[in-house]
Amino acid sequence: MRLALFEPEIAGNVGAVLRLGACFGCPVELIEPMGFAWDDRRVRRTAMDYIDHVEVRRHAGFAAFARAVSPARLVLLTTRADTSLFDTRFEPGDVLLFGKESAGVPDAVRAACPLAARIPLRPAVRSFNLATSAAIALAEALRQTGGLPT
Repeated sequence: MRLALFEPEIAGNVGAVLRLGACFGCPVELIEPMGFAWDDRRVRRTAMDYIDHVEVRRHAGFAAFARAVSPARLVLLTTRADTSLFDTRFEPGDVLLFGKESAGVPDAVRAACPLAARIPLRPAVRSFNLATSAAIALAEALRQTGGLPT
């Protein structure tokens, strides 16, 4: 199981996702361009010393990312999906893909994902924070596949 962030814009969110990956033993894929410099101190401050316990790979764009993770199944987490996260059947090799904070993913990226899921929300609100969404989705995917740390 891996997490992937498409063109993330907020350094603190990336740091929080890196910490999440470290805690669950889950590699993190970062698809550039990012909205901040990689050496931004906010990434390290949010990830704290956990950054040394997570495998991070950066990709020069979506095409490079897709080649690198193939043949893994891409599961897009999006508010635009019809299927609930909790009705989705995950597989151990899945890559959970999250879009950029301001705009999600473009249609071409959406089309490259054979599966899309959404986290159910009350109708009055739009979405969770990126790191919160990643935590909810990763925990459910690892629970289903028996991949939670013991």
